[in-house]
Amino acid sequence: PPLPPGIDPGFVTANPDFYRVDTALTVPRVDLASWRLTIGGLVDSPAELSFADLLDRPLVERVVTLNCVSNEVGGPYIGTARWLGVPLAPLLREVGLRQDADQLLARSVDGMTIGAPMAALLDGREPLLCVGMNGEPLPLEHGFPVRMLTPGLYGYVGACKWVTELEATTFDAVDAYWVERGWAPQGTIKTASRIDRPAPFAPLAGGTLAVAGVAWAQGRGIRAVEVRVDDGPWQPATLLPVPSVDTWVQWRYDWAATAGSHTLAVRATDGTGAVQPEERVTPFPDGATGWHTITVSVG
Repeated sequence: PPLPPGIDPGFVTANPDFYRVDTALTVPRVDLASWRLTIGGLVDSPAELSFADLLDRPLVERVVTLNCVSNEVGGPYIGTARWLGVPLAPLLREVGLRQDADQLLARSVDGMTIGAPMAALLDGREPLLCVGMNGEPLPLEHGFPVRMLTPGLYGYVGACKWVTELEATTFDAVDAYWVERGWAPQGTIKTASRIDRPAPFAPLAGGTLAVAGVAWAQGRGIRAVEVRVDDGPWQPATLLPVPSVDTWVQWRYDWAATAGSHTLAVRATDGTGAVQPEERVTPFPDGATGWHTITVSVG
């Protein structure tokens, strides 16, 4: 579907600008003729699909924001794209998932493992096996020929690149790559917000200045964004339209700036009414929290 009117340029992140965080020392190059996706483990009817088999299934295009659990407060490891892919949930139901399967372990062609909670794949959100990105075939560095994408989950649990195997299993039986290293197994995205302009420590002229950025809480959506100048009261920002709760929200606040050094802070409220926590927490083990703040100088 088309994006709603009123969205600013930059809502969708261009493929060359989309962040990358992976463990591959070299980008895998996969031969489509021999590539296969196997689905097995705790299922009644294991399946194997070629790339042609996958493309024969119904394809959908969805605008979804993806971010990394290692993103610091205000960090850059987040982007939004138009993803073209095959809905994963119908495939899982077709192979006959057994009731005790609570984890889908995805393996990439280079042996990387990503474990997604099965409940998050079957709760009505739309996880995809993506073959396209922003109107182009999926770029090599973003997982060509096929990658997983699970709205509402950080990439380390829901977005395996270069995927070639899906195994229905349990969290008790198998720890995926990042879980073995102490990261949390569930990976639900936390509410966050970021100031993109003005830049930190930027020298600014006085008058009315635009303070703007993005906020996100995929799966829950953003109800409100507020901006605070120094120790003043929180002021509501204007939210731009969004296509769904699975994307970030662009926001803007017009600030009547006065001369001097000022600290700007932002916080968001998600669709459930929960306010983004102030306490700064590092990304490990399940995602950072805290209000993004910057300092600027007004002449």
